Amino acid sequence: RLPTDLLPRNVVLYQYQACPFCNKVRAFLDYHDIPYKVVEVNPLSKKEIKWSEYKKVPILTVDGEHLVDSTDIINILQHRISPDDEVTNEEETKWRKWVDEHLVHVLSPNIYRTTSEALESFDYIAKHGNFSYTERFAVKYAGAAAMYFVAKKLKKKYNITDERASLYDAANTWTEALNGRNFLGGSKPNLADLAAFGVLRPIRYLQSGKDMVEHTQIGEWYQRMEDAVGEPSRIPEGQYQE
Repeated sequence: RLPTDLLPRNVVLYQYQACPFCNKVRAFLDYHDIPYKVVEVNPLSKKEIKWSEYKKVPILTVDGEHLVDSTDIINILQHRISPDDEVTNEEETKWRKWVDEHLVHVLSPNIYRTTSEALESFDYIAKHGNFSYTERFAVKYAGAAAMYFVAKKLKKKYNITDERASLYDAANTWTEALNGRNFLGGSKPNLADLAAFGVLRPIRYLQSGKDMVEHTQIGEWYQRMEDAVGEPSRIPEGQYQE
């Protein structure tokens, strides 16, 4: 837990619940017990972020300052809570980049691999997203159909021939990088651990995530990360104070 004087204040996260980059930021906030409010953005209208020139999520406001891009947000927060720390080491930087440039890109072709998996994913998105009743129905079925075809294009773009094999390879690449350590950071998670855990969290209990844990060695690390990150530090809506 951070000393009170280093704790960022008035933290608000504008997000989509299922977005891997938003989950990266949440993993960092949860791990450091930084209280934050969540504004779930409607991805169709984006009315919740109409005030922002930047139209992607996550957006994080800290004491009224607007921060964008998940990696930049985490870098800025890390510097604020650990101002005396040296620049992150080469290994940590390398694997944070791998998460953003490789791991994230194998997720969509997997969670939308088949029509049933696409529906499973969009059922989760529709239930947890900020949608009206009619939008929820349309998003689930139209979104699942659209992303099923988008996933095929992404598969081609990133030269993925077998979706599950690419996911298992990524999981095994990560566990090999641990090299027998509990975390990439050693005895405790570093920013690369939090990034990898964050982007995998939305898929963990979908079929693709269950298959990943069953067919690779990543499950033990993932469980250690769940334990280390602990309960969300998100402020429940009923406790918001204006």
